[in-house]
Amino acid sequence: MQLILLSGGSGKRLWPLSNESYSKQFLRLLPAPDGTRESMLQRVVRQIRETGLDADVTIATGESQRDPILSQLGETVNVVTEPERRDTFPAIALACLYLQKEKHCAKDEVVVVMPSDPYTENGYFQAIRRMAEAASQKTADLVLMGIEPTYASTKYGYIIPKNRTGSVWRVERFTEKPDADKAKELIDGGALWNGGVFAFRLEYMIDIARKYIQAETFQDIRNRYGELPKISFDYEVAEKAESVAVIPFQGIWKDLGTWDVLSDALGNESIGHTLLDHAGHTHVVNTLDIPCVCVGTGNLIVATSRDGILVADKGCCERIKPLVSQINDRPMYEERRWGTYKVIDRYEAQDKRSRSLTKHLCIKAGKNISYQVHFHRDEVWVFVDGTGKLVLDGEVSEIKSGDVVFIRKGQKHAVKAITDLHFIEVQTGDELVEEDIERFDYNW
Repeated sequence: MQLILLSGGSGKRLWPLSNESYSKQFLRLLPAPDGTRESMLQRVVRQIRETGLDADVTIATGESQRDPILSQLGETVNVVTEPERRDTFPAIALACLYLQKEKHCAKDEVVVVMPSDPYTENGYFQAIRRMAEAASQKTADLVLMGIEPTYASTKYGYIIPKNRTGSVWRVERFTEKPDADKAKELIDGGALWNGGVFAFRLEYMIDIARKYIQAETFQDIRNRYGELPKISFDYEVAEKAESVAVIPFQGIWKDLGTWDVLSDALGNESIGHTLLDHAGHTHVVNTLDIPCVCVGTGNLIVATSRDGILVADKGCCERIKPLVSQINDRPMYEERRWGTYKVIDRYEAQDKRSRSLTKHLCIKAGKNISYQVHFHRDEVWVFVDGTGKLVLDGEVSEIKSGDVVFIRKGQKHAVKAITDLHFIEVQTGDELVEEDIERFDYNW
């Protein structure tokens, strides 16, 4: 079985912890079995392994999310990146063409597509196993997972089965997000939530993709990605399919996409340096290194990061996304394949001729940044902890705590950590953006 995890999202609903490149599935907030905290993505991958699901995992995502995925899951995980953000149909089609062209999967191989971030229990993955079996046995061209509803939600689409007999039910039709009265009527009639999980044989999806793109190599397909229609998988495939079945799942299943729902999963705990007094039903997630104090508050979510501070009534969480969509600042924290960085200071002169940006970087032992060059900025590196190797215009030297390195614009440079390596980077120049970079080699 091939398992495709869809990793996307704009990172607005869980602001200020999430952003465009660090969406909700990467936030290390959930309690892990070893006493640490794990992300939604890490939790899902752990559950796949724990349930013994015999599946090769491929992550379908955008380029901006590649580094957090590699950091959290390791360098060996299969990652397929969209050349541009479109919708779920082209993303799934691209991943399936990758399975065909790059992994050379057989045409009758079963493919299961699911989100990368459901908060669920192990029974969910047993349902996926049953879906794969149904697709393999050609019970239907397309097999979906239907979640048994627990309330009349207006947030999800609904699957209406023809009947509810046996272990696999035929699908009569789909209904997109209804109003509350319609949702109650659908549930009374036996409808299921559409959980966004699909199973099919690889050739089924390849045949659909061929209507839009026929190419010899996967790179050719990526180059022509814009020829795939910008449409959801539900509209392009599920609603047009002639043979559709659904397997029901009844159990814990949540979309931790808003702060009120996520705070329920956190239990009674607040995270970080916090002090609460008479703060009923208040959750605090503080990622800063200064204390956050709440006194006499009720039913609040308080979240702090270098991107901003959120104070919101839990009943108003749906209003966060449209409000913070007005904010277009650069991310102040990023997780990369080599480690992390956080912006600790920014300066711009009144005449805008002088700018500086100061970061704290941590490169994990054995990791390195790419051999690179900048054209619009100089950099000063002050190493504060750890040891490593520096390459500056082809010359290799040892570096350690206390060393200072000056890098002029146009100089090729890179650094590798022997032990965990911490350093302060001060950038000065006329354009201080992440895009001011040319990479020559990731591994050196």
